Amino acid sequence: MTTASDLLAAHPFLVDMPEQHLLRLSYWCRRAVFQPGTRLFNEGSKADRFWLIREGEVRLDARADDDGDIIVETVGAGRVLGWSWMFPPYRWRFGATAMSSVLAIECDATGIRGLCDADADLGYDLTRRMTCVVIDRLQSTRMRLLCAAQATTPDQP
Repeated sequence: MTTASDLLAAHPFLVDMPEQHLLRLSYWCRRAVFQPGTRLFNEGSKADRFWLIREGEVRLDARADDDGDIIVETVGAGRVLGWSWMFPPYRWRFGATAMSSVLAIECDATGIRGLCDADADLGYDLTRRMTCVVIDRLQSTRMRLLCAAQATTPDQP
């Protein structure tokens, strides 16, 4: 039988994390399945969990006044869904909807923040990994912004 710590160790986000950290994290994690169209969270709501995506895709979106939601990014297998849980005020910056059947590891944010506070080594390791997720999202957003700006800028002679 595959244990929670085995599932965590197999996810690219946690590759090479020390086994004792994986065991402590596993207490706060569980398997999750989402059907296509399931709304995982809404922009501005409480960020009390995050997910390690094992299979499937989740769409991140942002509110755009009366124009509906704008798709910001798609998060798929091997990636992390959610970083807002780690930084005050612990509110989602985007919304998220399953685009296909999704298998994930759902992690309890409050419990894991407590682990990070109690164990500086684990806290540093997880913060370093989550910072890479945030940087990746910012870089992706930057590239989309540059592409959009080029598409709307008239050609210069």
